[in-house]
Amino acid sequence: MKICDILNKQEKGVSFEFFPPKGEKGKPALAQTIKVLKEYHPLYVSMTYGAGGTTQARTLEAVKMLIEEGNLEVMPHLTCIGAKADTVRLLLEGYEKQGLENIMALRGDLSQGTDNFDSSQRDFSYAIDLVSIIKNYGRFSIGVAVYPEGHIETHSLELDMEYTKRKIDAGADFAVTQMFFDNSFYYSFMERIKKNKIDIPILPGILPLTDVEKIKQFAAVCRATIPARIREKMEGLRDNPDEMEKVGIDFTIQQCIDLIAHGFKKLHFFTLNKPKIITAILDALP
Repeated sequence: MKICDILNKQEKGVSFEFFPPKGEKGKPALAQTIKVLKEYHPLYVSMTYGAGGTTQARTLEAVKMLIEEGNLEVMPHLTCIGAKADTVRLLLEGYEKQGLENIMALRGDLSQGTDNFDSSQRDFSYAIDLVSIIKNYGRFSIGVAVYPEGHIETHSLELDMEYTKRKIDAGADFAVTQMFFDNSFYYSFMERIKKNKIDIPILPGILPLTDVEKIKQFAAVCRATIPARIREKMEGLRDNPDEMEKVGIDFTIQQCIDLIAHGFKKLHFFTLNKPKIITAILDALP
């Protein structure tokens, strides 16, 4: 079933993002993560795709794992920067043959060592280019990323919203936000969405705040503000990682409760393949 239809039909629910294991040792951990989180009857599950397509083979294998698990709506991510159009079409054909109906269309980042990649040699420069080719293919519901605090490469929220509108006009029919830790940014973003008459489902993307140093690294490259009060509290627990994790989980629980109270009852979790943390959060939600 197409995710856009699921999201328009369901009033509440959760969805999960996984990443492909790096080697054989990671496969049992992913399998266990899927088994545990499947019990929460997710609206859908997604599988990431590495920078410049570097995890393509592992992503394909992990997507197959999700399909074989059964009773899951599976959505592979697809990044386009550095990719060739013919390769993308072959991937789409393969996913269609597997019975998949949804693609998360992302620009992605260049893989390491390709900072000076010649843009004239690219078949794709932006996510909108990928959205267009998937739309023309004609078989998939298309998800895109949106940015409550603005994409780190844009200079204003107005310009960021213009890019968002272009992706939707090109064929995107639902979206997931980049991680955020201050809900006020999401609420303001949704107001801008409303003012711009954008009418597609937009899920808040939740990254559990459990290791402050790692999250600070993510936040620095993604333009995601960590509230000072929780950042300082967690920084004071560097020597007590268990307590830091507990404090972070409690913070994320409250973040989710606040979103639900404001009427945003469908939440997307970036699981990092850590089911224990996700279940601790979900079990505490109303």
